[in-house]
Amino acid sequence: MSKSSPRAKRLSSKTVLQIVTGSIAAYKTPDLVKMMKEDGAKVICVQTDSSRKFVTETVLRTVTGERVYSDLFPNETPWGVMHTSLADLADVILIAPASANFIAKLAHGIADDLGTCVCLATRRPILIAPAMNDHMYTHPLTQRNMAQLKAIGYRFVDPVEGDLACGRTGVGHIAPLAAILESLVSVLKTGKKSK
Repeated sequence: MSKSSPRAKRLSSKTVLQIVTGSIAAYKTPDLVKMMKEDGAKVICVQTDSSRKFVTETVLRTVTGERVYSDLFPNETPWGVMHTSLADLADVILIAPASANFIAKLAHGIADDLGTCVCLATRRPILIAPAMNDHMYTHPLTQRNMAQLKAIGYRFVDPVEGDLACGRTGVGHIAPLAAILESLVSVLKTGKKSK
């Protein structure tokens, strides 16, 4: 009986900078990190303040094996300018889950925390996986904000219909983790950078 050869690691030697925002879907971050690491990636997490309500820094540090970043002006840092150093370190920026608030700030060029500053400072590809209430997702302002980001080269993994934190079922549930991983691989293959 012949042994099957191990599957090639599609993210080998790639660094994924994952920005975790304030959505209930943040609780899925450890599983997504594990999937990316199993596919060969080095994963570094940046947390927004509100994301800490759903997943702790300790959990993210444990699953990534890396320091977790959240402070724009930390007292102790291995780099001089945190946001530009992180922006240059990554091969791709993954915002998952992406809240309506974070998407709105990106669309309007607001850089008031580490995550938004990294996005403005990078020229690497950016992949966004929205997760929010269905009314928030379908709201014309959110749709306009996403269209603006798509127009400058940001890529999206659309949310799906599912159970939402509010108790309803609707579109806004984060995409399946496997779909996010496949989109990430695709973005890295095309090498398309944000403008």
